Amino acid sequence: MSANPGSLKRWNPTPPERGSFPLDHFGECSTQMQEYLKCLKLVKGNNAPNCRLLAKSYLSCRMDNQLMDKSDWESLGLPKDLDKPAAAVDKKD
Repeated sequence: MSANPGSLKRWNPTPPERGSFPLDHFGECSTQMQEYLKCLKLVKGNNAPNCRLLAKSYLSCRMDNQLMDKSDWESLGLPKDLDKPAAAVDKKD
């Protein structure tokens, strides 16, 4: 019996654009990740400047711990001048 019955084409998976990267098994960047996810939840997924600062902090941590290749910020969609500390996101009740 063949794995491709009939005239179905064989599916060839494509690798991710930036390649694979190791998981953070030791939790080296888990604090930054949790802060970023909390920010996204607070702003309901909208593109907020404070969340971009936290994203930059998280990606920087991953690069510093060799959990991903070093990349320039612009190729990751973040401007270079986004280095100011993140202010607290206003909570709306």
